[in-house]
Amino acid sequence: MRQSIYDRLNVRVMGAMGPPLIFAHGFGSDQRAWRHQVAAFKSRYQIILFDHVGCGRSDFNAYSAERHGRIHGYAEDVLELCEELDLRDATLVGHSVSAMAGMLAALAEPRRFQRLVFVKASPRYLNDGGYVGGFERSQLDTLYATMSANFLAWTGGFAEQVVNMPEMPELTREFARTLSAMRPDVALASARVIFESDLRAELPRLKTPTLILQSGADFAVPDEVGLYMAEHIPLAQLARIEARGHLPHLSAPLAVTHALEDFLADRPPRSQEEQRLFLDSFGARRGVFKDTLN
Repeated sequence: MRQSIYDRLNVRVMGAMGPPLIFAHGFGSDQRAWRHQVAAFKSRYQIILFDHVGCGRSDFNAYSAERHGRIHGYAEDVLELCEELDLRDATLVGHSVSAMAGMLAALAEPRRFQRLVFVKASPRYLNDGGYVGGFERSQLDTLYATMSANFLAWTGGFAEQVVNMPEMPELTREFARTLSAMRPDVALASARVIFESDLRAELPRLKTPTLILQSGADFAVPDEVGLYMAEHIPLAQLARIEARGHLPHLSAPLAVTHALEDFLADRPPRSQEEQRLFLDSFGARRGVFKDTLN
């Protein structure tokens, strides 16, 4: 008997009976990473959360090296979820690799998706001639070797690089915890799939309105990547938010939520000065979100 998609992906559906809003986490994370955005939107939207196979509370036994050996396999999981819930005209908010999985899903079945939101996404991580992806081959080889040698030790250092928020060590600990919960073999295989991917040729084919959220000081996704995607996706808009590191939905949740609000309401992205005034008015710079992490 085919296993339920609910069990495989630890699916949770909550919120109002409004438009569907799918949140898809990135590598080494889980659905709880979206808790700030869920709190902001659940009164107006039908919220769909899930854990990718190999992460969170998904069924680790459902991981397939054949299926999940390409990002297309994760896109197939998303489409299977959409079919089970009979979703139409959903907005998918994807962090990192999940944004690319969302893009592939929208290309395969565009009727399922009204909008896409890319949070720190990249179609290719390797530098390639004039294309700046952020990594050289030697850096990736070192990363894979370090993961293989001592996975648990690697997670701590990698988490510090990814979060890049030394003033918020609780976020680094959180990401290290969810990352280290992965099976080492699945984590290594997934890292190879992500960092070796090249989906640049798919960008011009995407006809779904897409918001690209970009912020600075991200070792995994340099600013050039966001600009590249905005230039190659026909209906894309680029919004630079006041944040740092690769996990802005956790480190600067109000900035991400505010940008998402504007996009869903068909408002143009706010300027950085407007964002800064908005954030200051809510005390975001004084760490009001830190006590929500427990």
